[in-house]
Amino acid sequence: MRRGVLELCVLAIAAKKEAYPSDIIAELKASELIVVEGTLYPLLSRLKDQGLLEYNWRESNMGPPRKYYSITETGRTFLAELLQTWGSLVQAVDHSTQNFNHDE
Repeated sequence: MRRGVLELCVLAIAAKKEAYPSDIIAELKASELIVVEGTLYPLLSRLKDQGLLEYNWRESNMGPPRKYYSITETGRTFLAELLQTWGSLVQAVDHSTQNFNHDE
C-alpha cells in the first residue's frame, strides 16, 4: 500500500512542476513521508518506463547536468484515476472507523 501512495505522491509532485529527485524527496519529507534515494530512483525509472514520467537534462551550476522529471499526458490520466481511487479508499476507511473510540 505504501508503494502505491508513494507513486501517487511522486506523480502529483511532478504534475505541479518539473522536479529534480532531491526536490521530490524534500517535498515528501515536508509531508512526513520519509523516502530515501534508494527507494525513489527505482520508482522514477519504473514510472518513466511505464510512460507516466519523462525527463530532460538541465545544466547545473554545481556540477554535471541534472535530470528533471515531469508528468506525461498518460501520467496525468493515470494520476486522475489514482486520485479517484484514493478518494474512494479514504471514504471507505472513514466510514469503517467513524464510530471507533480508542479510549473505551
